[in-house]
Amino acid sequence: MQENPPQPATLRRWSPRSLAILILAWLILQVGGLFTPGLLDDVDSIYIEIAREMMQRHDYVTPYINGIRFFDKPPLLYWMAAGSMHVFGTHDWAARLPLAVAVLALLLATYALGIRLFAAISPSTSPDRAGFYAALALATSIGPYLYTRFYIPDILLALWMTLAVHLFLIALDRVHRTQTRVPHVRRSFIAANVGFISSAHQNPGTPSFTHPVKSGNLKSSPLLPSLAFAAVMALNVLTKGLIGLVFPIAFVLLYLAITKQLHLLLKLHPLASTAVFLALAAPWHILAALHNPPVPLPPGQGLPATAGWSWFYLYNEHIARFLSKRIPHDYGLTPVWLFWLYLALWIMPWAIFLPTAIADQIRTLRNRALATAREHEASLSLLLWALLVLGFFTLSNRQEYYSLPALPALALMIGAILTRAECTSSGIASPNTNRSIRNWHLYALVPLTTLVAIVCGYFALTAPSPAPGTDIVSLLAMAGSTEAYNLSLSHISDLTARAMGLFRGPLAATALSMLGIGPISYLLRRCSRTYAANLTLAAAMIVTFLAAHQGLVRFYPILGSKGLALAINEAQQTAPRPDDLILIDGELTAGSSLIFYTGQQVHLINGRVNGLWFGSFWPDSPPIFETEDSLRRLWSGPRRIFLLTYNPTTRVHDLNPYGAVQTLASAGGKTILTNR
Repeated sequence: MQENPPQPATLRRWSPRSLAILILAWLILQVGGLFTPGLLDDVDSIYIEIAREMMQRHDYVTPYINGIRFFDKPPLLYWMAAGSMHVFGTHDWAARLPLAVAVLALLLATYALGIRLFAAISPSTSPDRAGFYAALALATSIGPYLYTRFYIPDILLALWMTLAVHLFLIALDRVHRTQTRVPHVRRSFIAANVGFISSAHQNPGTPSFTHPVKSGNLKSSPLLPSLAFAAVMALNVLTKGLIGLVFPIAFVLLYLAITKQLHLLLKLHPLASTAVFLALAAPWHILAALHNPPVPLPPGQGLPATAGWSWFYLYNEHIARFLSKRIPHDYGLTPVWLFWLYLALWIMPWAIFLPTAIADQIRTLRNRALATAREHEASLSLLLWALLVLGFFTLSNRQEYYSLPALPALALMIGAILTRAECTSSGIASPNTNRSIRNWHLYALVPLTTLVAIVCGYFALTAPSPAPGTDIVSLLAMAGSTEAYNLSLSHISDLTARAMGLFRGPLAATALSMLGIGPISYLLRRCSRTYAANLTLAAAMIVTFLAAHQGLVRFYPILGSKGLALAINEAQQTAPRPDDLILIDGELTAGSSLIFYTGQQVHLINGRVNGLWFGSFWPDSPPIFETEDSLRRLWSGPRRIFLLTYNPTTRVHDLNPYGAVQTLASAGGKTILTNR
C-alpha cells in the first residue's frame, strides 16, 4: 500500500536572526582562520600546489605536482583553489577560501533541510528552530572545524550529500503531488481528501489541506529537482570519485525500496538526469584518459605491463583502495572500533544528545501510525543516510575522517531533539525529552568538560615557561618512525608537560570555555532557558576553537615549512643566483609547502615513493629524484644548494668532505643547510 505523501509545512521561512548567528559563527571560525598558519606539509600544500601548477601550465585536465603527474584525486578541489587564486592572487588564504565558502553552503543546506523536515515540531514563532540548531551544531562540532584546517575534499562530500537528500525528497514530494488531479465534482474532491483530513486530525503536526496541482506546471514538476540531483551527484564524483555515485544512488534506491515506492523511480526522470550527470562528469574523465594513455611500467613492482590514468584512477584508487590493496599502500587503516569512536568525537560536544536523538527517530519509525508523514520521512531519511555512510566505511578501507558525510544527518537528529526538548508543535514542553537531555548534559557533558577544564587549567598555571626562541621540537617527544604519523591527529601524542608552557594562553581559554560548555549551559537548561543554553554551548565552543587555532599556529613549525621557505626566498633576494636548487631529504611530504612558497621545483633525495611514484614512470617526468651520490656531486658543484633535512647533524658530517655546510634556518625539527 502506497503511503501518504509528506505535506509541506505551513510556515517555512528563514529567520534573519538565525542566519545572522550562523554567518557570524562561520566568519569567526572559517574566515578568521584563513590567514594563519601557513600551508601544512603533506596533502594540504600538495593539493593547493597542484592548483597553482594547473594555473601555471594552463592544463586543467591532468594534475601535476612538482612537475610529476598526480592521479590520486579528481579535479574539482584543484579547480576551486585555482579559480580563487586566479581572482585574488597566488596566496595561501586565497586557495583556502573556496573550502570556507563550502562550509557556509553546508550550514545553509543543513538549515534548509532541517526546516523542511522539522518545521512542524518547532515553536510557531520559530519554524526554523530545528534547522538552526542542526546547523549550529555542525558549525561548532570538532570534526567539521578540524577537517577544514587543511585542504581536503571530505567536507564537500557532506555538502553534496545534504543537497542530494534534500533534492530527492523535493522531487519525490512533487511526484506525489502531480499524481493528484483537480477534481471535477464535489464528491470526488471529498473522496480524495477525506483520508488526509482524517490523518491530519489525528496528527496535528500535519497541515490540514494541500492544493492539488497540475502535472504540466514546471515549478511543481519533479524534473528540476531531479536534474539538480544529477548535477550535485556529478559534482560529488568530481570531488572524490565514484563514491559520489554510491551514496546518493544507494540512498534513493533504499529509500524507495523501504517505502515500497520503487515504481516511482521512472517518474524521477532518470534519462534526463543521466544526461545531465554525464554532461558534467564525463568530459574530464574522457579527457584525462586521452591525455594520459597507458605507458610501459617496470616489472617486479606489482604493476601491470602498461597502465595509464584509467588503471590508476579507476581501479587502483577506487577498487583496490576499497579492498586495501592499493599500490603503493601509503595510508593508514583506522580500526573499526576507532572509526566509530572518532565519529562520536567529530560531533562533540553535541554528541551527548545523540543517544536521545537516535532513540527518538527510531521510536518515530516504529510508531508509524502515530507519526505524521513528514516525521516518518525525516526519521527514515536521516537514519538511512547515516547508516549508509557509516556502514560502507565499516566494511571497507577507512580513514578517521571518512565519517564526515554522515555528520549533517546526525546534526539534524540533534537539532530535532533539542527542539522537542524546548517545545512541541503545540507549544507544550516535552517533559520526558527535556529530562533526558538534561540528564545527558549533567552526567556526561558536565563531568567531561570539568575534567578538561581542570587539566587545561593545571597546565596553564604550572607548565614551565620556555626560554625565548626555543624551538618547539626540543620540547616534544617525537616518534621514531614516519609510520607513527599516518593518522591526521598523530602529532598530538608528541606533546609533553614541558611543551605546555608554549600553549599557556590557549590552555587558559580552553579551561574557561569548558565551563560554558558544561556547567553554565547546564544551569541555563535546568532553568528552562534552553535556547540560551544551546547558544551558550555554541559560543563556548567557538572560544575553544579559537584557542585551538592559536595552538595550531604555535605548533605550525612541526607541521609546515613556510618559515623555511621564506628564509630561502630572502637568501635568494639578497644574493640572486639563477641556478639555485632546493632539495628535500626524503619524500615530498617532508616539506611540500616549500614548493608553493618558493614557486620553485624541488629535487628529492631517495624520494621516489608514495604520491609521486606512479607519475614518475611517465617519459616526460623531470629528473628530480636524487641519490646519495648525486647529492654529494651537487654539493661539491658550482650551484648553490638549499637542503631541507630532519637530520642536520648526520648531513653535516656526511657533506663536509664535499664542500662548506652552513645552516640557513631551523624550525620544527627541520633545518635548511646550504653550501654557499
